[in-house]
Amino acid sequence: MSRISFGTGGWRATQDHFTDENVRRVGQGIAAYLTEKQGVTPSENTVAVGYDARATSADAAASLADVFSSAGFDVLLTDRDLPTPVVAHSVVDRDLAGAAMVTASHNPPEYNGVKFVPGDAKSAMPSITDAIESHIAPPDPLPETQHGTVSRYNPVEAHATHAVGLTNRYLGTDLSDLTVVYDAIHGSGRGITDALLESAGATVIRHRCDRDPTFGGNAPEPGPETLADLPSIIAEHDADLAIANDGDADRITVCTPDRGVLSGNLLFAVLYEALLADAEVTGPAIRTVSTTFLIDRIASEYGADVHEVPVGFKWIADGMATYNGLFGGEESGGFTIDGHIGTKDGVLVALLAAAAAATESIDDRLDRLFATYGEIHADKVSVDCPDNRKDAVIAGLEAALPDTVADQPVVDTVTLDGYKLLLEDGSWILVRPSGTEPKMRVYAETPAGEQLESLLDAGQELVEAQLV
Repeated sequence: MSRISFGTGGWRATQDHFTDENVRRVGQGIAAYLTEKQGVTPSENTVAVGYDARATSADAAASLADVFSSAGFDVLLTDRDLPTPVVAHSVVDRDLAGAAMVTASHNPPEYNGVKFVPGDAKSAMPSITDAIESHIAPPDPLPETQHGTVSRYNPVEAHATHAVGLTNRYLGTDLSDLTVVYDAIHGSGRGITDALLESAGATVIRHRCDRDPTFGGNAPEPGPETLADLPSIIAEHDADLAIANDGDADRITVCTPDRGVLSGNLLFAVLYEALLADAEVTGPAIRTVSTTFLIDRIASEYGADVHEVPVGFKWIADGMATYNGLFGGEESGGFTIDGHIGTKDGVLVALLAAAAAATESIDDRLDRLFATYGEIHADKVSVDCPDNRKDAVIAGLEAALPDTVADQPVVDTVTLDGYKLLLEDGSWILVRPSGTEPKMRVYAETPAGEQLESLLDAGQELVEAQLV
């Protein structure tokens, strides 16, 4: 049987591997980890199980609930598909031992997977996922008299109350003059993010807010191609902005009237600067190695620090705790804020983004940021690479790193996660293995837009040379 492994976003697999048997084996791994490694007494503890909108998710969640209850845990099973951060928040809110979330997040509909949320609701660190992997096995149920119960629950209201409280603390939540287009991409944010925005007074125009397990035949990835119709919807309704979530609503993308679909880099900059502009708020930013240096320039202006961490939200959560971070995020659109759980939350951050837009449009904020700190141009590409070749590619790069990239001298190399080459003009490229797909990622950023494609090409050539 193929090995089950946890990457940056948990275990993900195509449907031929995401079988009921394997789901139950993963459930047994989680139950055994909680019991043996964490010293949790099942009969005295409860775990939650949630799931996203995919065709196989509800049944897989029921199977996990069965495994956990057979191991002696009481189980809270969500009464509908829900965003991952809503389920994660309930772990802390209800003092649970942990949670399992059936989701493949932004992956295509032929994928599914399982995320584990520890008792502190932070993204699971490698020490946890390694321990779960070591316990993966066929279920070993207790005698029926020792089984726990399975109950349905809905943690949406508690999460919404928490999100409103946090947003009020930092930016306020009067959205009464704001019109927002909300795009769920048929995923689990529907009826959750839009309802939260509406409760704060916004006029919400709903788009793709019906459940479709195929997500319209595409990956529920809120990028420029998937969100191509949002600019015209904004124009049609004279809306102030559009907000989209990925399949399990732990990530967010914003679309504006003037610029269209924004990158996570730009949204990070907008939100972090909006927080720091309040004289009573300060604190470091936690960003991944693949995220823009624009954050560093903003932080420097306000006398704040920036801490760079590897890709994967678990490292952002760890950095937020270690450095008392104010705001943490990644270029792919996952963010959290001080006072929240250590899990990326596209529902909460949708409210934060709308609150920022209510006092100054996102486009005006970006105009001001670019005028002050300079423009950035950033993108990424992927190169197919079997999982069993990734280590060799990274090892081979060490001896093949160039002295110049796109005619720019390399002035430093960061090895925090793959290889990040810092160039003389402030540009950089990063090559690293994907933690969720059989691919190598190449990222690039430059102040000169005409140079971006040549930087990406150079990074891609470095990877392809190792795959020959």
